[in-house]
Amino acid sequence: TTIVNFTVTEKGLEDQLLAVVVGKERPDLLQEQSDLVRQNNEFVIKLKELEDNLLYLLATAEGDILSNEELIVSLETTKATVKDINAKVEAAKITEVTVAKAFESYRPNGNRGSLMYFIMNQLCVIDHMYQFSLAAFNFIFNKALDKADPAETIEERVASLQSSITYTLFGFVTRGLFERHRLIFSTQLAIKVLQGRLNDKGEPELKSNELMMLVRNPRDNSKENPLQSWLPDAAWGSVQALSTMEEFSSLPADVEGSWKRWKEWCEFEQPEANPLPQEWKRLSGFHQLLIIRAMRPDRMTLAISNWVSDVLGKQYATAINFDLLLSFEDSGPAVPIFFLLSPGVDPAADVRALGKTMGKTEDEGKFQGVSLGQGQEPVAEKALDHGYVEGGWVMLENIELVASWLPKLEKKLEALEEGAHPEFRVFLSAMPQKVVPVPILQKSIKLTNEPPSGLKANILRAYKNFDATIWESSSKQGELKSIIFALCFFHSVVCERRKFGPMGWNRGYPFNQGDLMVCIAVANNYLESNSKIPWDDLRYLFGEIMYGGHITDAWDRRLCITFLKTYVREELLEGIQFFPGFTTPPNLSYKEYLEYVTENLERETPAAYGLHPNSEINFMTRQADDLFNAISELQPRGGGGDGGMTMGERVKQQLDDILEKLPELFFMVEIEERAEERTPYIAFFLQECERMNDLVFEIGRSLRELDAGLRGDLSISEPMEDLMNALFANRVPARWEVLAWPSLAPLSLWFLDFLDRHKQLSEWTADLNTPKVTWISGLFNPQAFLTAVMQVTARKNEWPLDRVVTTVDVTKRGPEEIESAVREGAYVHGLYVDGARWDTSSGMLEDAHMKELYPKLPVMLVKAVPVEKADSRDQYLCPVYKTQFRGPTYVFTAGLKTKKDPNKWIMAGVAMLMSVVE
Repeated sequence: TTIVNFTVTEKGLEDQLLAVVVGKERPDLLQEQSDLVRQNNEFVIKLKELEDNLLYLLATAEGDILSNEELIVSLETTKATVKDINAKVEAAKITEVTVAKAFESYRPNGNRGSLMYFIMNQLCVIDHMYQFSLAAFNFIFNKALDKADPAETIEERVASLQSSITYTLFGFVTRGLFERHRLIFSTQLAIKVLQGRLNDKGEPELKSNELMMLVRNPRDNSKENPLQSWLPDAAWGSVQALSTMEEFSSLPADVEGSWKRWKEWCEFEQPEANPLPQEWKRLSGFHQLLIIRAMRPDRMTLAISNWVSDVLGKQYATAINFDLLLSFEDSGPAVPIFFLLSPGVDPAADVRALGKTMGKTEDEGKFQGVSLGQGQEPVAEKALDHGYVEGGWVMLENIELVASWLPKLEKKLEALEEGAHPEFRVFLSAMPQKVVPVPILQKSIKLTNEPPSGLKANILRAYKNFDATIWESSSKQGELKSIIFALCFFHSVVCERRKFGPMGWNRGYPFNQGDLMVCIAVANNYLESNSKIPWDDLRYLFGEIMYGGHITDAWDRRLCITFLKTYVREELLEGIQFFPGFTTPPNLSYKEYLEYVTENLERETPAAYGLHPNSEINFMTRQADDLFNAISELQPRGGGGDGGMTMGERVKQQLDDILEKLPELFFMVEIEERAEERTPYIAFFLQECERMNDLVFEIGRSLRELDAGLRGDLSISEPMEDLMNALFANRVPARWEVLAWPSLAPLSLWFLDFLDRHKQLSEWTADLNTPKVTWISGLFNPQAFLTAVMQVTARKNEWPLDRVVTTVDVTKRGPEEIESAVREGAYVHGLYVDGARWDTSSGMLEDAHMKELYPKLPVMLVKAVPVEKADSRDQYLCPVYKTQFRGPTYVFTAGLKTKKDPNKWIMAGVAMLMSVVE
């Protein structure tokens, strides 16, 4: 079977758009080119006719052809005609060169349009909702040509067109992107623009290998970090990897030699806004990004934004506001407006407000809104038919809720394109879901309007849900006002903590304004029906039912209740401090509450959410990682270019490297024969070896299969292609992940971790003795190891297993200082603290040092004790997780000693992690 790809190519689209630009700017040139083509075709036809006629006369001539007068006359006529045509062809060639030269003047505009379209077309990789059709693109492209500022010279006009094309298309796309994806789009645009520019040497201004160095941020940990007191090991590894590029060969030596200057630069609050030390400040903007990525990755989103501004212009790094009227002007009966929804946003109010200015209201029968759900499909179809005839507006909300009906909606909208009333408009809205058909998304103008972010914006938004009448009928206005303020603050905190990821909440919850309003109503009712405020009852209702109804994780429920204990308590009526520098206001009017928030919440910090300042570094680093992961997904997978390796060559190199280092399978029969007694520890480690064997076998099998495919011995199957893509992207293949342990590490770091885990099991199989200290983070199933500890202790002391719990005692020693295994329990290591640190001298949990994100814990002694002897006094019950993702990777709870209120650590999101990726 032959499959023909009719998709437009970048070069083909460039030529098409060039013709569009010239047609608008110089229709005479387009006409002249058309005339030349027509004339050349006529010449070819005429010459063919003359040739055929001459051959016919020669073939049918009788006798002496020299005496054939008709033939000689025809020959002379042909000769004269050919001479005339050749003269005209030569003249046409001169004209053709002139026309082509004039055409080429506008080539940059065609090139930029084509480049923009293919970037737009790639965005669906980031989110299914970002679909654009060529027809919609052409409409906006033509609009951009019309909007361009006039100019006196061709060079100035081309520049004006270039600016208009780029920014008009940028604005069209950006208005339909979520905030978190807008920087990805502008960055990809800046990258493509630079890759299309050539420097003095005729090379692209931005090379592929430089881009991949920025995106992947590789690390070389072969050399010990000499600057551990202030530079993280991860940053030093990135500096070493960067030195493989010629421009940065001396960077490690300079960072080490001039460490005071580099330390000063690294500790700036905004290093991206300050010049690099010494001669490094002269690097190009992109090369400076590479250093910031290596040494201060948390500042990368801001640094990238500044770089985009330098490459494209300041307007490309400035937010483009929601403008429904502007988008409405581009809509039509066949072009719906599609709102991509965010939690807490309702675009229906904006559509109704616009409709009111244009006479499209429900009272006049010119507007109909349908909230989709079970049984609403016929209502929606009827509304569309009515609007089609009468010229009304129809808004279909939350269409993702009726996934099975959407193919019918797609056909319905297509059928309503022809013959519709010119004022007929369709508005659609949906949460991002893959169920929405691509054709509907492609033909629509997409818009997003996300709620404001930040504590101040959220509190003000919460207050705008009501007015002063909410407390006017209350007999306890002062108390109700205080509780309302506390609830608005609490609501804003729990909503905004989501941006801090797992440190904020283990799972994302759809807290909304409705939860807040119900809580206020409940508070008002309870105040009216009780002489004394029932604080415990209110906290229970708010935390366990209203907000708690969303919460599915026990640790998140604990956090929610802790916040309410802090904010909603009796002392609130006298005034309390919600966080350092912000106290609750006295009894004020509605307007004064808004002014109080505006004036007193100038600059919010993580402390406002109960978090350590390091959490902001984590948040910004994660933002940067998300940005570069998306940029990586958008890069082509084809040839190497710029002297780099092709995808196949890179994958082959990585495949050979892994196979070379892949360890042997454990010989399980021999190991089991050597085990004299199958104790809980022996049984556990045998299970670990079996799981390691499964993983080692699958890695070897899949890589050897792919190797055969790359050689051409086997056809490349879908699993082989998935494996190849994963290796190329430095991502752990899905089939390996299923057999492995939860991990957020890239493949390179994951494989090193895999080898270390195998080594620990190899050391155990040598003598089958329980290790002196176990690297608990290097186990497939750490929960099973803890169970083994409990089983051994329970058997020894004859305790019932269901009445035994684990406790931990943090020692002051490192793994290398442990001389022998403990008689009861087990020594373990490999744990990190997230959100705080362990102070070895005091043996207590303390606030983390700045920029020390994941301090390592010393060796811990894990013991089993009867449940009645477990002492949790002066302890923080700290959840332990396998990865920074937390949530489903929970392992067990460790009681850590603390002199401070445990609620402080709960609100700070403090947890212990078994593995971290910095």
